[in-house]
This record gives sequence, structure tokens and C-alpha cells, in this order.
Amino acid sequence: MKNIFRQSLLAALVLTATTTAFAATSTEADYAAAFNTLHQVKAGVLNVGYVDIGPRDGQAIILLHGWPYDIQSYANVAPQLAAKGYRVIVPYLRGYGSTRFLSDKTPRNGQPSALAADTVALMDALGIKQAVFGGFDWGARTADIVAALWPERVKSLVSVSGYLISSQDVGKKALPPQAELQWWYQFYFATERGEQGYAKNTHDFAKLIWQQASPGWKFSDATFNVSAKALDNPDQVAVTISNYRWRLGLEKGEQKYDAYEKKLATLPVISVPTITIEGDNNGAPHPAPQAYRAKFSGKYEHRTFTGNIGHNPPAEDPQEFVKAVVDAAAL
Repeated sequence: MKNIFRQSLLAALVLTATTTAFAATSTEADYAAAFNTLHQVKAGVLNVGYVDIGPRDGQAIILLHGWPYDIQSYANVAPQLAAKGYRVIVPYLRGYGSTRFLSDKTPRNGQPSALAADTVALMDALGIKQAVFGGFDWGARTADIVAALWPERVKSLVSVSGYLISSQDVGKKALPPQAELQWWYQFYFATERGEQGYAKNTHDFAKLIWQQASPGWKFSDATFNVSAKALDNPDQVAVTISNYRWRLGLEKGEQKYDAYEKKLATLPVISVPTITIEGDNNGAPHPAPQAYRAKFSGKYEHRTFTGNIGHNPPAEDPQEFVKAVVDAAAL
């Protein structure tokens, strides 16, 4: 028995040493290859699929994708950050990629506070007390909510389109016609026809959103197809429809998130150090930077990415996004 224990201990030490040596000598190219390796962990109501690259003792960075995108938005960002010594975690949100619900009985709920709770549960499962957060679209909204409800878990924040916390009451208010037009898909999803249409044409729908949200981004079919695979998740349609119907007050959401929603409905100020980002050619609905400046009370900076940058800055301008994350980590 002692020999077995010694062999196990030796194996563990060798593995740790090997991992440490790899982290110490790995290049951006090494981490780019490692980005293709998925991990799975049970966290909260999910079995989460995620990428985890970089030294395990490095400052944790959590990067959150939006809809209808996936972790590939960070394929050129995460390896650069890992090569700089950060531990970079990029999870599939509920309804995407290899992330699955643990129980068939769990509602396929897409309300924003549920996604934020998922993220905190993932941190707990991975033993991460605090992280630098970065996100766009659903990912930015999720990161904003984590920063507002669990500020002790967020060292600093990089949020594309700034302050995206909202409520059902806010979502019910009519907007000017041009603004309503930008939300056409939200109203489409409010109908049975929209749900069926999205289920039948998920990939084509996603490509149209990519094109509208980033009119200057000339992504290839190959780039799109790699990400679109994540939309084949069996819960993608249900979670997406739930998210947009919840925003319009057409779904109640789950009672266990009511306390979170009550606080979020007050549109709380975010106190953690923050860098907000906007693309100079963002075709998706987004607030003007001056509209949300007062919602950030800590160290703050806003950056506009130029060069025809749309709704997905980490994919469209990875170098500047990496710089923003590194600078935010130092705030």
C-alpha cells in the first residue's frame, strides 16, 4: 500500500512539474493549439464546457461570449493573454457548445441573472475566488451583472457596449421607431413563428445577425462555420427564445433568481475598475457611452475601437482587446 501511495505521489509531482514547465515555456502558438482542448466541470445546474489555458497560478481571466457567437470569438485573444502569464478561462454559456444541463427538469431559462449565477458557480467549481472579466453582447451583460451582484469576485471588468444591466420594466418601455427596428429579432422570437423559424434556420439566422451587427467585418465561411457548431446544442433554441421573451416580460423567469432581479431592477452602480469598449461600426443595438458613464463609480476608461469594428471586438480587433484586458487587470 505504501508503494502504491508513493507511486501515486510521484506521478502527481511529475504531472505538476510538467504542467508548470509547460506553462513557463509555452508560446502563444502553444496556447493557440491548447485552445482546442475542452474541459468539462459540473457547476451549479450545468456541466460546463470551457477552455482553460495559461499558468494555473496566473491571474484568472474569464472571457464570456455573446449570442449568436461562441468561444471562438476569443481564439486569437486567449492565447495572447495566456502567453503573458494569465490563466484564461473561456466557457460556453448555457445552450452553447458542450455545456449541458445536469437535469432534464431544469428550466431552459435564458434570463440574464441565471447566466451570471452560472458564471459564479463555475468560479466556485474551479476554485477561483476572483477574476478579471471580459465580455461582449450576452457576455458583457453577464459580466456586468456579476460585477454588480458579486463585486468581490471581480478584480476588474472589460465590457463591450458598457452598462447592459436592465430589467423587465425597462424592457417593456417603447423605443423610437429606429431603435425598435434594430430589435426586430426580439419581437420575432416573441412569436411561435419566430421560435419555429429559429429552430429551422439557426445557422442562417446567426450568419445574418453577424452581418448586421458587424457590417464591416468580412468574416469567412470557415470562420463562421467553426463557431456555428456551438449553436447545435440541444438547448440553444430554448435558451435563446427564453432570453428575449424574458426581456419583454413575456416570461417570468425562475423564482430562485427573484432577489437578484429585484436588485438589478434598481440599475445598480458598478464599483469595480472598468474599461468599456465600443466599435466604431457596431450595427447591433447599443447605448451611447455618455449614457452609462455614471454607472461606473470605480477607476474607469472608455475606448472606441476604430477601423470598421462592429459588435464582436475580440474577434474583429484581438490586439486591442488584449490590450484592454491587460490594462484593466492593472487598474
